[in-house]
Amino acid sequence: MLNTRRATVEDAALITAHRKAMFSDAHDADEPVLAEMSRNFEPWVRRMLANGTYAGWITRDGDRPVASAGFMTLDWAPHFLDAAGESRGYVLNVYVLPDYRRRGLARALVQLCLDAARTRKIRVVALHASNAGRPLYEGMGFRSTSEMYFVDRTDH
Repeated sequence: MLNTRRATVEDAALITAHRKAMFSDAHDADEPVLAEMSRNFEPWVRRMLANGTYAGWITRDGDRPVASAGFMTLDWAPHFLDAAGESRGYVLNVYVLPDYRRRGLARALVQLCLDAARTRKIRVVALHASNAGRPLYEGMGFRSTSEMYFVDRTDH
C-alpha cells in the first residue's frame, strides 16, 4: 500500500540516494562526480531539513521508499512575476523508482511542493526538468524560461 509522509532529518541518506539516482538516470554526470556530490549533499540536506529551508516528502510502498521530492525556499528579489515577493520556491530531487513510474507519484509529490509554496505565500516556483519530466511539469502549469547558467570551472 502506497503512503506519503513528510521527510525528516533521518531521511537525509535516502534523499541523497534518490538525488544521485535522478542525476544518474538523466546521464547528467559521471559516477565520481555523483559520489562527490552525494558526500557533500547529505550533510547539506540534513541541515536544510533541520532548519526548515528544505521540505521533503517520501512515498513508500509498505516499508520500501519508492519516490521522493523536495521544496526549498530561496531569498529572491522582487521580480516582474511577483513584484512584492521576496522569496522564490524551488522544486528539486523529484525521483520515482523505475518500476513505480507512470502511476502519478511524481505529480502527487510535485503538488505537495506547490501546496508548500502556497502555504508560504510563494507565488513563483522554479525547477529544472529532465527530458522525461518535462511533459509532467508542463501539464502542471510550469513553462520554459530563458534562464541560462554559468559554471566556474577554475579551482578555488
